[in-house]
Amino acid sequence: MRSRTDIQPVPAAIAGWRDYLELTKPRVVLLISFTAVVGVFLAVPGLPPLDKLLLGPLGIWLAAASAAAVNHVIDQRIDSEMARTKHRPLPSGHISEAQALSFAFALATASMLILTLLVNPLTALLTFSSLIGYAIVYTVWLKRATPQNIVIGGAAGAAPPVLGWAAVTNSVDPNALLLFLIIFAWTPPHFWALAIARREEYAKVGVPMLPVAYGVELTRLHILLYTVLLTVVTVLPWLTGMSGLIYCLAAIVLDVIFLGYAWQLYRTGRSDLPMRTFRWSISYLGFLFAALLIDHYWRIGA
Repeated sequence: MRSRTDIQPVPAAIAGWRDYLELTKPRVVLLISFTAVVGVFLAVPGLPPLDKLLLGPLGIWLAAASAAAVNHVIDQRIDSEMARTKHRPLPSGHISEAQALSFAFALATASMLILTLLVNPLTALLTFSSLIGYAIVYTVWLKRATPQNIVIGGAAGAAPPVLGWAAVTNSVDPNALLLFLIIFAWTPPHFWALAIARREEYAKVGVPMLPVAYGVELTRLHILLYTVLLTVVTVLPWLTGMSGLIYCLAAIVLDVIFLGYAWQLYRTGRSDLPMRTFRWSISYLGFLFAALLIDHYWRIGA
């Protein structure tokens, strides 16, 4: 048998690669990129042009990853004081601030070059605005300025389907704005559930999330009300004829489950429900946009 002293450490190159990957918040950015891909497909009746399908989401992914890296840099102080984030690359010292900023700049530059030269300037402009909205307006100002930070700042996170749509059509279509509204309404109940679970940590670092500023009970009420609003918004694609019966039925089922979580959270306040609601909300958005995509190519009751 090999002794513990024989076990070789992970090579520095691999550890560095993993740290840089973590800077991009890969799970969050993957979900964002998926909604952009759905926007690309929904923009045309058939299959979108292959170059737009590949290059549009790639440019959007690069911009979202850049914004995530900037977020790591700006939030490194509070990340170092929160149990959930203290092991991130910057607080742990695995990556320096200069390295993270250089990485973010490289990602943003690649994104803008791809979108401007190979997709279209409108998508590049909208994507850059979204990047600034999240990385600067939300992270630097809104996050620390108001308990409604996630509501106002949610506009940046809701943009990807519009960006994907614009990559194909070179326009901002009203149907794309419906997808924007869905994510915009989804963001508060999604993030406030996490904020309840991490309330003490946010309070410790002085970030005025809603449960810190106004208490958990009011936040639970807001989650329920925004989930009701989300339910209404998710029906709009079917009511406007943008989607058909498959999407409508899927949305109803998903909304009923989400409402169930929100109602239980509001009525019982069980300690396990905030994180369960948060995790479900991530699956919810992925399933909802998958239903939009399936319905687009297998329309029933259009």
